[in-house]
Order: sequence, then structure tokens, then C-alpha cells
Amino acid sequence: MGVSCGGNFRDTWDRASDRCSRFFPCFSDPARRSALTLKLALVVLHLVLAGAIFLFDNDLIVKTKQEPWYTAIYVVLFVATLIQYFVTSGTSPGYVLDAQRAIDERDAAARRASFASIQPASSKNDSVSITVDGRNYHRGNATAWTKLVMDLYPPGTSARNLTCPYCHFIQPPRSKHCHDCDKCVLQFDHHCVWLGTCIGQGNHCRFWWYICEETALCLWTSILYIGYLKSNISKAWWADIIMILLLATLSISLIFLLLLLLFHSYLIMTNQTTYELVRRRRIVYMRGIPERVYPFHKGVCRNLYLFCFGRSSIYRMEALPTAEELEEKSRPYTCYDILSCRCC
Repeated sequence: MGVSCGGNFRDTWDRASDRCSRFFPCFSDPARRSALTLKLALVVLHLVLAGAIFLFDNDLIVKTKQEPWYTAIYVVLFVATLIQYFVTSGTSPGYVLDAQRAIDERDAAARRASFASIQPASSKNDSVSITVDGRNYHRGNATAWTKLVMDLYPPGTSARNLTCPYCHFIQPPRSKHCHDCDKCVLQFDHHCVWLGTCIGQGNHCRFWWYICEETALCLWTSILYIGYLKSNISKAWWADIIMILLLATLSISLIFLLLLLLFHSYLIMTNQTTYELVRRRRIVYMRGIPERVYPFHKGVCRNLYLFCFGRSSIYRMEALPTAEELEEKSRPYTCYDILSCRCC
């Protein structure tokens, strides 16, 4: 009897799962199902932490009626943070495969236009100009992507050492294969479990703004909790216990977010990624570079400009610096360098 009930329950569960997968295909993939569960948990956590203070704090309700702009700004920040979370999660980090297809298609289109041109000079020179790291590259008959990537490395570099063993195409500098996404990512930083995607060249700026908004929201909510506990510490002990536990969760989250915000701000100002900083000795082209030398550093001001405003294309790639450039970067700053804004 018990076996029969267990079998019937299992069959009912399997039929329900199949029906759910038919109407919601995203639930059939375990990885996507796990990512959706984490996103749902994060939204619920936000609603619980923000809703509890409005549920228990009568003084805040009175203040809302007297000064509605205060609560309105808080709600706007709350909604903007969640929107930024989903926008960042849904933004492509910049996959190498997409960049390769875009560049090869652009090269093929330029060749067709060149052959169709009536000008003799154009019909003999089937090349396309591609801007990479501020320089123009002219491509010929060979694969545009292969030539483009090889020009980013020092002369004599073997293409075999740069080929991804999983995706089977040449990786540009600063890219890495993500085993969670099963794709190579341009300017790979890390794979964010909470967002369910990689952080790379295409969404690193949005990720920083999301951390900034989340930190501000967490700080504001913590201040509301502390204000409630200061004025209502002896009125309802069971409510105080709940609020203290929630405040402890907020405090841990706030410390983590502040450290994460400071860490990524440092990475942005020095034009580094988390992967380059943590696994520096494992990256082949960075092994011979001194620890305190940042090979892609262009000055704080230019790094900030490129990070915030230089993302017109997520397929912007940087060439490895030459020996002369590395020697210049390794030279310590002098008073003249600071006055002349060399560090900027």
C-alpha cells in the first residue's frame, strides 16, 4: 500500500513537472531554474526587509503622511535598485563568439561592397578598417578575427597557445572561458551567482551602478531600522527580536556591499579585473610583469572615462602593452609627474 501511494505520488509529480516544463520551458533547464530561484529569493528578501519597517514602525507611517517626499524617494530607490538588478542580469557581458561573428560579418560585407564597387582601386583592395584600442586595422583575405586578435599580441605569439580548448577559437587578451556559462567572455571579471551571469566588458559598468544603488538602499534601510529600535525598544519584545534579526542581516549585507563597492572602484581606477588581480600568475601574458605594474592602466581619469562613457561597443579590445610602455608604467611617480597629472 505504501509503495503504491509512493508510486502514484511520483507519477503525479512527474506529470505536473512535465506540464510545467511545457508551459514554462525555462524551468526544464536546471541551471536556469536555479538562477530564477535565486532571483526570486533576492526579490523576496528585498520586500521582507523593506516591508517590515513599514509594518512595525508607526512613526514612519506618520512621517510619510506629513512628508510624503521622504518615502517617495525611498520607494524610487527601491524600485530603481530592482530594475538595475534585472537589467544587469539580462545584459550580455560581451561574449567572444558574438564579437567574432560581428567582425567576420562586417569583413564579409565590406568585401562584397568592395567587389561591387565600380572604382578600380576598391575592386583590387578587399579590406575593411576596424578600430581596436584607438588604432585602425586593415584586413585582407584571411579571417578578420584571426588577424585582429593576433595583432593584439606581441609578434611571434603562437595562435595554438591562445586557442580556447572548449570554444575552439582564438581568445583576445583579457578574455576567459566561463565554465558556468560555457562561453568565453571579453574582459572577464567574474561569474556572479546572484545575477546568474558573467560580469565582463559589456555589463561591468551596470554591475557597478547596481552595487552602488544596493549599498545606498541597504544603508538607508539600516538607518530606518536603527531609528525604530531606538524609540520602540521596550514596547513589543517579540517585534524587537524580529527587527534585530533583520537589522543583523542588513548589517552583514551592508559590510559586504561596501567592501565590494570599494574593491570594484579600485579595479576600475586601475583598469583591472577581478580575474587578473586574483589569478595574475596563471595568466600567461602577465607572468613576466611586476606585481605593482598594471599593464592596461591608462591613468585614473582616462580609465574612468573609458569605463563610463567609452562603451559604445562591447567589442572594444585592448592590445598588450609593449616593453617600452611597461617600462614607463613601472617608473615611480615623481613630484613633476603628479603636477603634470601623469597619474591621471
